Amino acid sequence: MDGVSFEVVGTSKAKGSVFGQSQDNFVIIPIETYFKIWGSRQGLGYDAIAIDHRSLPAAEDETRALLRAYRHLRPNEDDTFSMVTSDALVNFWDQLTGAIAATAVGVVSVFLVVGGVVIMNIMLAVVTERTHEIGIRKSVGARRRDILNQFLVESSILAAAGGLIGVAAAWLVAVAVRSFTPVPMAVPLAAVVVGVALSTAVGLFFGIYPAERAAKLDPIEALRAEK
Repeated sequence: MDGVSFEVVGTSKAKGSVFGQSQDNFVIIPIETYFKIWGSRQGLGYDAIAIDHRSLPAAEDETRALLRAYRHLRPNEDDTFSMVTSDALVNFWDQLTGAIAATAVGVVSVFLVVGGVVIMNIMLAVVTERTHEIGIRKSVGARRRDILNQFLVESSILAAAGGLIGVAAAWLVAVAVRSFTPVPMAVPLAAVVVGVALSTAVGLFFGIYPAERAAKLDPIEALRAEK
């Protein structure tokens, strides 16, 4: 470095590049060695990384407080240092993820409608196949509400099972992306609850028509249906 030889005692894990800028072009040496060779009046920078996105403002405030205390600055004195934060990159990331989220909402809405129609058709086929069973249940005292609740529960469970499979697939994708790329990704518990609850609600909504159709069957006509 600048004609001075150093002994390499270790290498860091490769980070790749961000927006075409290499994150691996750096050398770490002891601070006292730096002062002895280039002097303590040279510009000195500190690199800090926040724990997560939400902790970035708190990390900036804590860093500023530590530097002011180290330089013995009074509360009414201005900073004798400058801080360069990643606000621009964070704002770009927020805009990018916001656009992806908006697109995902539209795509998911379409798939929810398609999935609901599929569930409704499945339940209509189930009602047709179990017409004789419905007639037997009504003949032994099953009320219309009992038949309605039965098919609503079945359609909800069918949709909830699909939601659980989707959550499991999303978790596997998140694990794969986190393991093989530098992009952080996770599946929060709130997203799992919302996803399963939404799929269950879709199954419940689109199961109303088949359940109503089953509940309105005449017991005599239902018993005449072939098994």
